[in-house]
Amino acid sequence: MKRKIIKIDEERCNGCGLCVPACHEGAIRIIDGKARLVRESYCDGLGDCLGECPMDAITMEERDAEEFNPEAVKVRQKAQAETTNGAPSGGAPCGCPGTAAFSFSHEKNNLPEGGVTSQPSALRQWPVQLHLVPVDAPYWTDADLLIAADCVPVAFGDFHRKLLQDKQLMIACPKLDDSSNYVKKLRNILAVNSIKSLTVAFMGVPCCTGIVRMAQEALRLSGRDIPLNLVKIGIRGEEKL
Repeated sequence: MKRKIIKIDEERCNGCGLCVPACHEGAIRIIDGKARLVRESYCDGLGDCLGECPMDAITMEERDAEEFNPEAVKVRQKAQAETTNGAPSGGAPCGCPGTAAFSFSHEKNNLPEGGVTSQPSALRQWPVQLHLVPVDAPYWTDADLLIAADCVPVAFGDFHRKLLQDKQLMIACPKLDDSSNYVKKLRNILAVNSIKSLTVAFMGVPCCTGIVRMAQEALRLSGRDIPLNLVKIGIRGEEKL
């Protein structure tokens, strides 16, 4: 449908973030140092954010866009309230810049000094720790999601090529982390985003099955029908059936 919706000029935007709290629906986030419209259906087209931008980078335009969905906004706001407990959008109570959400791609191998080709990383986004990842980051859209126990990338030598390739990642430790909010947060990520598939990689030790139970419960509570794949890794790095 054709309607009024905001337009952000990334050339003008300096990433100050003043527009983010001005948008009560949460349609704007700072990603890769720039303000971005994360989802058209979150923008009501009223323009509360227009007067907050010191760079005049936000304007209003009329174009074909998704219809404003107030119910989706309520779900998102509830999810954020449940999982961040007043923390900034990156999810860390300290507001550390290292938790800012980034997405990226790898077009060629890294070439360290000397010209020797290294094994390229398959990581596609930051942050990766389940406590820190945003609930509604753009990189969750139509994503194949990998949830890995902390020890899996260390034990499994082929982790990047065989498991992480073309997936979005989150990591957690079911034994050492305070995981009381993990099920709730993962449920919200699955519920408000169009996740295509869910893979859980865990170590073949008893305590690590907790991350499998966490994912299964979050998937059940989300009400979504998402394919679930389990991958068990032995402590010597072997893939187990």
